[in-house]
Amino acid sequence: MKKSTLILLFLAFLGFSCERQSGVRIIKMGHSQVTAHPVHEAMIFLAQRLEEKSNGKIKVKVYPNQQLGTERELLELLQIGSVGMTKVSSASLEAFSPEIQLLGLPYLFRDDAHRDKVLKGEIGKNLLLGAQKYWLRGLCFYDAGKRSFYSKNAPIDSPSDLEGLKIRVMESNMAINMVRSMGGSPTPVSYGELYTALQQGIVDGAENNPPSFFNSRHYEICKFYSIDEHTAIPDVVLVSTKVWDQLSPQEQEWLQEAADESADYQYKLWAESVAESLREVEKAGVTITYPDKSAFREQVTSVYESLKQEQPALGEIIQKIQEIQ
Repeated sequence: MKKSTLILLFLAFLGFSCERQSGVRIIKMGHSQVTAHPVHEAMIFLAQRLEEKSNGKIKVKVYPNQQLGTERELLELLQIGSVGMTKVSSASLEAFSPEIQLLGLPYLFRDDAHRDKVLKGEIGKNLLLGAQKYWLRGLCFYDAGKRSFYSKNAPIDSPSDLEGLKIRVMESNMAINMVRSMGGSPTPVSYGELYTALQQGIVDGAENNPPSFFNSRHYEICKFYSIDEHTAIPDVVLVSTKVWDQLSPQEQEWLQEAADESADYQYKLWAESVAESLREVEKAGVTITYPDKSAFREQVTSVYESLKQEQPALGEIIQKIQEIQ
């Protein structure tokens, strides 16, 4: 992010992330999704529950659709306290918490039950708090579904189909290494710029979950969706520690409870949204395929081996995750 842009945003929102109006504390919460997205609906639910728990003493004002900035900009605004809360992909936190990159490992979780035990257990709680020294406190995980490949010209039903293709990835070393190990050419592009990048041929395809594929309208350009479900990278609801530290212990408890309840609500919304999204993109002419995942799994063993070799401490966490039954 350019310094000039950051300064302008800082001036615009300084002192406004957690202000008081007539004795009511108001926390600004920004995110990049549209209002129809389960994430937005869950945030509205969080705001309602927090207002109820605090008897109207704390309110959360939600700003969707990048009104307050992109994911990267929102992270920086949280760090300086100019925005109070946000939701980002856990992959976006890799620069602040090396351990959280584990959640981007392809085929890390055996199934949804295994994922839930990891994220709601001790390992998940530690990962949420891993970026506190950078003024970012994780409150809970939101379901961001399972990411699969979509492309413009042909389905990606085996790793060999990725050869020669530029695939958009998040600004995540894990995502870059994964696509490269499968044979594709990883190309980081901002999510907000991806529609145009697909249109102009800057990238040949991308990877994301069904609701994001549908709500972004990327299906208008990419007519092939291959459900290989290579990663299940969760989203993280964050609060700026500059806001968190202003709250009393009781207020912190209310906020944490509201966040946890919104996560349960979001999981239900997400399951409904996945089914609806797949129906809608198929109606729009998208060919949906379900490739054999075993070939993709075999291609990414090098990602695990490299990570364990380079960072033995992370290898130990991986072992703990794999041992959870």
